[in-house]
Amino acid sequence: MNPELRWPRRGLYLVTPDEPDTRRLLDRVAEVIAEGPVLVQYRNKTASPARRREQAGELMPLCREYGVPLVINDDWRLAAELQADGAHLGRDDGALAQAREALGPHAILGASCYDQLPLAERAAAAGASYLAFGAFFASATKPGARRADLSLLRDSAASGLPRVAIGGITPDNAGGLVAAGADLVAVIGSIFDAPDPAAAARALRDGFSHIPASTLPR
Repeated sequence: MNPELRWPRRGLYLVTPDEPDTRRLLDRVAEVIAEGPVLVQYRNKTASPARRREQAGELMPLCREYGVPLVINDDWRLAAELQADGAHLGRDDGALAQAREALGPHAILGASCYDQLPLAERAAAAGASYLAFGAFFASATKPGARRADLSLLRDSAASGLPRVAIGGITPDNAGGLVAAGADLVAVIGSIFDAPDPAAAARALRDGFSHIPASTLPR
């Protein structure tokens, strides 16, 4: 972790697809990282631990080249081993407080809060850097995920932490989430499955410019 890291708290949060081929994963991320995501999350639910270590390690130089922090999904121990910029934990991925202690005060520590405000309140108290809510729309990545209500983005503002929206987000529906209070939109499929991934990433990034941050609910 870089103690001097100052990550933007608003913008596109790029999440990697389940790509078994490391070289192809790097090529796919390289195609879109120049479009200005403020965070990259390495996520691969199907890979072995050894492949995850390999892929995350290979992604780090690319993210460093573009000055984009790299967050490791599910595994704060791997993030610590690789000295990545942080980790993102779901409800079954270990204690946030333990991860915060291990990763240090400067690491980015994200928490999945699903559709539950009490989870967000506990995550904030345990040292989370941001709160992730979703799924807001039908998602091919998690087809069985429960839907989150837009009110969560407003009601969690008191935490003072950035709020991440996830789940079925596209350039066409992201604006409503940003207007409702999302500071970041986390996206996999509508970028990496798009005919032109770079253009899709650019459209999602540019969606933030149409809604001044000063006008958003807090």
